[in-house]
Amino acid sequence: MRISQREKTGGDGWILALLLVVAFILITIYFREGATGPLHTARRGVQAVLAPVGHAGYAVTAPVRTVGAWVGDLGVSRSDLEALRRQNEEMRQRLAALEEARQENERLRELVGFVEARELEALGARVIGSPPTLWEGVITIDRGTEEGVAVGMPVLAAQGLIGQIVEAGPHSSRVRLITDQRSGVAAMLQATRSEGVVNGSIEGDLTLDYVSRETTLTVGDVVLTSGMGGVYPKGLLIGEVSDVQINDADLFPRIQVRPSAALVGLEEVVVLVGAPVDSGETGGGE
Repeated sequence: MRISQREKTGGDGWILALLLVVAFILITIYFREGATGPLHTARRGVQAVLAPVGHAGYAVTAPVRTVGAWVGDLGVSRSDLEALRRQNEEMRQRLAALEEARQENERLRELVGFVEARELEALGARVIGSPPTLWEGVITIDRGTEEGVAVGMPVLAAQGLIGQIVEAGPHSSRVRLITDQRSGVAAMLQATRSEGVVNGSIEGDLTLDYVSRETTLTVGDVVLTSGMGGVYPKGLLIGEVSDVQINDADLFPRIQVRPSAALVGLEEVVVLVGAPVDSGETGGGE
């Protein structure tokens, strides 16, 4: 016998209505009876029976929840990673700037100490231009005639003489280094007081020329400015003897000089504005 769709739907509706009525009656009784009522007692019994099952389920799912929490934290870390990288880069830049300032302060202290020890009237300057070619030993500094710089003035680093002003503009000047092939400095050996001329070369090497063959020469002898010619004050450090060769056919010994100042990578220098100015050819002027 077939049951129509309407009959099946009507039967389900009566069951649902009955369940709702029973649920309403049980809820009403539960809230009206005391803590020792039958429904409360039954509820506690069910909880006691199901408690071990709940604890077991919690323990079983603990690893899953731990992994989930770790993954969540990992997601947060990744979201903050870019910010941390930016902060790290900023810190690196600050540290680099501080280190640069520290090195610059050390160089400036050396220059100030050098000038004060010799009671020289000097003007500090920064190097703003390197030699234009490999064969020209000329640098540019950021001081000129408006600051009191003039052609012929000596220029020094903390370690010693580096050159002479050969061209001066209002706020910049060109300095010919002592290693330039057109440079010449009246010099003497500190130990023997023998005089000669320190010349540059196209290779950038220094030689001490015109020293008497009778002079006792030793590698490591200090070479100073002699003051002859009025271009450079007497006693400025130029370098030291690095090699000596004496051939029978030569009128003078061949003396190589290692400059005391590092002429490559100069950043700060001083101009001796109080020194006698001579822009002639004697002693390396231009």
